Amino acid sequence: MPVRSLRQEEAVERAALLSVTSYDIDIDLTDLVDGPAFRAVSRVRFTGAAGASTFVDCCAEVESATLNGAALPAAQEGRIALSGLAEDNELVVATVQRDTTHGRGVHRAVDPGDDNVYLWTTFEPDEARFAWACFDQPDLKAPHAFTVTAPAAWTVVSNSGDPVVEDLEGARRWTFAPTPPLSTYNPVVVAGPFVEVRQEAGGYDLGLHARRTLASALERDAEQLFTITAQGLAFFGERFDMPFPQRTYDQVFLPEFGGAMENYGCVTWSDTILRRHEPTTGEWQMFTNVLLHEMAHMWFGNIVTMRWWDDLWLNEAFAEFACMWAAERATAYGDTAANNLVGDKLNAYLADQGPSSHPIRQPVPSVAHAESIFDSITYPKGAAVLKQLMHFVGEDTFCRGMSAYFAEHAWGNTTLDDLVGALERASGRDLHPWRTAWLETAGVDRLGIERTEAGLVLTAAGAHGAPHPQVVGVGAYRRAGDALEEVGSTRVEVAGERTAVEGLPEADLYLVNHDDATFATTRPDAAGRELLVGRPSGLPTTLARAVGMATVWDMLTNAEATAAEAVGALTDALSVETVETVVEPFLELSVTAAQRWAPEPERSQLEAQVGAAARRLVAAGVARHAALRTLARTAAGEEDVAALREEAGDDVDLQWYVLQRRAELGEVDAEAVRALQEHDPDPDAWVRALCVRASSPSAEAKQEAWTAVVERTVPIQNARTVSEAFWRPGQDEVLAPYAQRYIDALPSLHAGGMIPGLALSYSLFPVFAVDEGWVAHVREVAAAHAAPVVVSALTERSEEVLRMVRTRSLGR
Repeated sequence: MPVRSLRQEEAVERAALLSVTSYDIDIDLTDLVDGPAFRAVSRVRFTGAAGASTFVDCCAEVESATLNGAALPAAQEGRIALSGLAEDNELVVATVQRDTTHGRGVHRAVDPGDDNVYLWTTFEPDEARFAWACFDQPDLKAPHAFTVTAPAAWTVVSNSGDPVVEDLEGARRWTFAPTPPLSTYNPVVVAGPFVEVRQEAGGYDLGLHARRTLASALERDAEQLFTITAQGLAFFGERFDMPFPQRTYDQVFLPEFGGAMENYGCVTWSDTILRRHEPTTGEWQMFTNVLLHEMAHMWFGNIVTMRWWDDLWLNEAFAEFACMWAAERATAYGDTAANNLVGDKLNAYLADQGPSSHPIRQPVPSVAHAESIFDSITYPKGAAVLKQLMHFVGEDTFCRGMSAYFAEHAWGNTTLDDLVGALERASGRDLHPWRTAWLETAGVDRLGIERTEAGLVLTAAGAHGAPHPQVVGVGAYRRAGDALEEVGSTRVEVAGERTAVEGLPEADLYLVNHDDATFATTRPDAAGRELLVGRPSGLPTTLARAVGMATVWDMLTNAEATAAEAVGALTDALSVETVETVVEPFLELSVTAAQRWAPEPERSQLEAQVGAAARRLVAAGVARHAALRTLARTAAGEEDVAALREEAGDDVDLQWYVLQRRAELGEVDAEAVRALQEHDPDPDAWVRALCVRASSPSAEAKQEAWTAVVERTVPIQNARTVSEAFWRPGQDEVLAPYAQRYIDALPSLHAGGMIPGLALSYSLFPVFAVDEGWVAHVREVAAAHAAPVVVSALTERSEEVLRMVRTRSLGR
């Protein structure tokens, strides 16, 4: 059945007409052990204007529907018409969702390790309507109460903890207390034969859940997860002057789930985040950031929700900013800023310089268009802008403003005006210029430094005119042997295109934005460029080196530095870096520059340079596991592979990396792959085996991997991993047909909703065997035939690939 996407004007009309009092939803999961059917009866109580007409959203198969006892007409385009409303109304709709494999909203997953079945729901932005009848828009918040009948061996988890559980014949009934008022995308039901670990911490009852075959990984990591969770709840509760208002806080790790979702009191995760090997420090950093991001949503999004999707950034940018703020202040991961700078923030810098750039806040005419702004502008750029705002008004003032905002608007809906007003009252500053420049204007500033006879000048060029209002740090560094010694720093409030910099001594390098306090790309002067490219290891701090590498990387993406220069700078920085949460992204950037940005004749030499840096890290005992993975990814031949195989020993993860590199070099050891898959306790080891085959320059193997991803036999959480194995350098001949196959797949990439649309559009996009003309062509095809979320993800990815193509041509 074709479904319509809700338009903003329709949402405004419906919100003016009615108010939802409560949802009582009765769910039957007993068919799901052997069959696909998810059954629900949604009882919605709401007030309305007497005699008025409207509609309720429902994209599931309707078995019966009544309004105030009278039968309703059949659903059309995902809507059931409601006419003759009373002042107080009761709507009862019984539905079944039968496509729980590739459909939206509800998913049934079978663990290949033991054939156990797990069920989960996920609804952002408007997929609750695929599970049951509801008024599916964010400003019609209401309490949700669930009664769930499930197989007797299953555990059911939902937003409110402490359910009442009753034994039935062959089943159990789980009754959950009503939630506080929530938007329809925020409730959740997950079920299955989970392993569960619980702990009391900080006055909260914390729960962790995973499928049984991942019990050992969950139990290994549980203590640290509980610690980070308790630290985050305490930090946010204190900073916002509002403790999380529910005693239970559950986190559920799920098979075949994409990303993570901030359901109130019950966060759901892709269980790929539970590493099958001992997590590296960098992986724990990422785990911490995601955990705190979803937790921050309890306030930004759940307790206070944007009125419409044009203020999605109130959810996502704040959660992304707040997770790094909390990680730095409350956890062991104090180098979050440097880690983010050479990771997600680089993606935002690139996106904001290309055709995917858009204002952080922009008109969103429909929910379908809302799906297209879950991107690098909304997330990392939005987070950086909020960090800049906190520096602009001061952290204490920022906290006062946010506390007042939550106190005034708890359990309601807000707009940008509400937030800015709270911060203006707290700071006493007019934030309208800041709001206009940072939230309603696209593009990134370029900041630089000039040495003039009159002194230092900070230059600032806006993408579309005047630069943003901002405060930026400038650090002065002077040579001291092989080191660069910081001899002064200052903060400059940008006053236009040229601002005098006072109070800094003569120096060899002036590093702009050295404290990463703003969102702007930077350029050194000629003397500074020589140092950043040739000797960044001389910089005295991890953050300064990260700022330097971010500058070099932006120069690479703008064809102002070569891949050889980028690899040289990164490997030099790695010669002194010991902070593992920064070492790991430095290694990743080094490999990416060598394999994806370098001209083909230079690739082997640059891979060897990266491998040498990794070998030094192994010898020094710094980020050893990540360095060994890098050695596997850059191994030049059988001698390197054999040495690595010996180094890997019994480490299954490293053994997979070795087999994958051997396959890429032309030798797929099918027997070794089969034996390792049987030995590996990971229930998803078959995906690693597929990655080995996908890496080889074999037409049959490429076909197998492509088909598995496009036809969704590979879970969406693994699509990017398989695709990275598929798109390998030096295999242009065998990869060439997939440029057209990507175009052919465009109309179907959105099937299943926003997460598949984002993941597949990005990960399947050709990295090799394409040129500038093809990139222009695929953008035109997508604009004409693809869903908005596909167009958005494709545009962002295509800009990066286009710049790779141009940079690779520099050496020809």
